[in-house]
Amino acid sequence: MIRVGIVDDHAIVRSGLKQFFSEHVDLRVAGEAASGREAIDLVRTTELDVLVMDLSMPGQSGIDALAMIRAKAPDVGILILSGYPEEHYAMNLIRQGASGYLNKECDPGEIVEAIRTIALGKRYITPTVAELLAQQLNRKSDALPHEHLSEREFQVFLKLAKGQTAGDIADALSLSVKTVSTYRTRLMEKMGLSSNSDLTYYALKNNLID
Repeated sequence: MIRVGIVDDHAIVRSGLKQFFSEHVDLRVAGEAASGREAIDLVRTTELDVLVMDLSMPGQSGIDALAMIRAKAPDVGILILSGYPEEHYAMNLIRQGASGYLNKECDPGEIVEAIRTIALGKRYITPTVAELLAQQLNRKSDALPHEHLSEREFQVFLKLAKGQTAGDIADALSLSVKTVSTYRTRLMEKMGLSSNSDLTYYALKNNLID
């Protein structure tokens, strides 16, 4: 029996997934969460094999929670189920420790297939993500600017692009304001940008935020 956790801020999505998983004899939903912070609590208190997690949630997002979940529950597989296409986030998140990435437009059966694969300790790589991996190997030198950011820089970049202040980001990521400012300076240099509005424009242009 594969113990599954569902993390999504929409109750109807959690309910739909729970109902769908109940139709498969080898899957059991062991817990649910509606935010990244709740997801961290869930892995701390519940025995899970695979966590199915959305990215875009209020407060602490799936991106923010990923590293913390990896640290607290290294054996739990993490399947990202997101509304964003693979090319926008999949590579960054798989590098940061996600076990697989699926777009919410996928066939429901593929979610079950991914959970079963990840429960065996493997990564679930879709043909689209495999193609992105191959492209990245071929074009290491001309990767997009945001692909050169570290995990933490990428988190700070997305929050700045959404208009959050250094204080907001410091609270959300449990960092000092000074540390956030240091990350901001570093990521601006790496990306060749000079203002927060440049960051927002870049993120919108590359479909990293809505």
